[in-house]
Amino acid sequence: MQPTTVDCRCGKVRLHLSEAPVAQFYCHCEDCRAVTGGAYAPLALFPAGGVTVSGGDTATSTYRTTPRTRCAHCGTLLFGEPPGMGVRGVSGFLLPAELFKPAFHIHCQRAVAPVKDGLPHFKDMPAAFGGCDEVIGW
Repeated sequence: MQPTTVDCRCGKVRLHLSEAPVAQFYCHCEDCRAVTGGAYAPLALFPAGGVTVSGGDTATSTYRTTPRTRCAHCGTLLFGEPPGMGVRGVSGFLLPAELFKPAFHIHCQRAVAPVKDGLPHFKDMPAAFGGCDEVIGW
């Protein structure tokens, strides 16, 4: 991946993405639904050192266990940092369509709006993320 820059909705905060994502997916967990207000959240996991912030002010808050950073001016969700994983989960909404290529869905046992899109739908998480690899067939 070529280094990429994305902005919050108001353009005051800029994320510099210097490494390729390690995973891209949709998350249906209660936490992601609560902080985004949606039925699921598109996420691209990048190595934490591959995501740097410049420009305007940010605000970080923690819901349950995951700190999430937003633009302090417009409130755009920029990324979350799951503890102990060394990654930043950048909102897929910020990435250009050609860069966001989700490979699966996670936490589908909690889904409020099942999605039929041909991707694997893991009941919890794939084995690579510490899950059991059990899928749900919608």
